[in-house]
Amino acid sequence: MAEICRKRYEMEKHIQLPMSDEVIRDLKTGDMVYLSGFIFTARDAAHKRMTESIQAGEKLPFDMKDSIIYYMGPSPARPGQPIGSAGPTTSTRMDKYTPALLDLGLKGMIGKGKRSSEVKEAMKRNNAVYFAAIGGAGALLSKAIVKSEAVAYEDLGTEAVRKLTVVNFPVIVVVDAKGNDLYEDVINHKI
Repeated sequence: MAEICRKRYEMEKHIQLPMSDEVIRDLKTGDMVYLSGFIFTARDAAHKRMTESIQAGEKLPFDMKDSIIYYMGPSPARPGQPIGSAGPTTSTRMDKYTPALLDLGLKGMIGKGKRSSEVKEAMKRNNAVYFAAIGGAGALLSKAIVKSEAVAYEDLGTEAVRKLTVVNFPVIVVVDAKGNDLYEDVINHKI
């Protein structure tokens, strides 16, 4: 995948968050993107609680509209650092929860691995994008995080929802808002 992104270097983009619908529509699979602004973290346990809140008609702990969720649970911060290692987790574990969050206005997700057809359909319906962060590079990714604060479900420890301030956080567009999928294109030798 790194080679594909090197070949598409001209598609490097720097994006200030939140992303507009126009910016999302212009993103293509393989684009190397540097995000700056606010993103939220959430993994399995937090997604389960958010889904339970939605089903109960309760308000979510943060506004989903125009948000980006990073699927990761950080390691403890070293002294003087805002966060520890911050690598992505496997996205498919959140697939059963994701369509409902996209319908509430979620505009992007960051993780690693494939997404289900249901998630991709919900992304097309809601003009959203799925980014991949490089697995195994959590220590490097943490350098793009300048602030981290727990905003919900603190009892979940590393799975608490955190609000991160990021500057030039590196990601790759894997599934764009039209449903194009970089992983499938590579497997089918379209790239």
